[in-house]
Amino acid sequence: MLAATSTAGSRLTKPNALSSPRGFTLVEAMVALVITAVAGSALLLSINSSMQLTRDSLEQTLAIGMAQQLMDEVVGSRYMAVGAAPDQAVFTASAWELQTGTRERFDDIDDFDGWETRPPEDRFGIALGTDDGEGGQRHSNFRAPAGFFDNWQQQVHVSYVNPSDLSQSLPSGQTNRYGRAVEVRIVYDDPGRGPRELTRLRRVVVYVPPL
Repeated sequence: MLAATSTAGSRLTKPNALSSPRGFTLVEAMVALVITAVAGSALLLSINSSMQLTRDSLEQTLAIGMAQQLMDEVVGSRYMAVGAAPDQAVFTASAWELQTGTRERFDDIDDFDGWETRPPEDRFGIALGTDDGEGGQRHSNFRAPAGFFDNWQQQVHVSYVNPSDLSQSLPSGQTNRYGRAVEVRIVYDDPGRGPRELTRLRRVVVYVPPL
């Protein structure tokens, strides 16, 4: 009886192998870490791509507005300087117009040909994002962050157009009396990706001779 009782007691106190907790092995832990790292990398890549897309969209929107503003300034000027011919061969601003180093004295379309500024400026030479449009600076609370436009550039090119196809510009040196194309580009010199054209606007201005 004692032996039977001892055997039964031993049987009752034997641990159940199926119900005992089991820890992770080293291999399982490493696999779990790799899976977590891969999932985290994918998440970070997705977030980074989304942020880059948002930034690109913002830059393009700002560039379109900047280009349109400059285009309006150019085509709002006279077609040609007083006393000049509508088919003058060379586009250039006079020494007096260039004296200030700004566009303030530009008064006809050909003055703007070849104009480039970095960072972009208004016609008075005030950095965009800080200007008030009248030759001064806006209140500090309404200015763009310092250095925001440092890598941005405005470019203007003026050319004669092909009278048979206004979408085409004539080669340098060829002229006509019918119209000119004004092209404005906004370029961003991305430190990581190099120069990128954010936007390009083109408008044809037709000369109508006086009656």
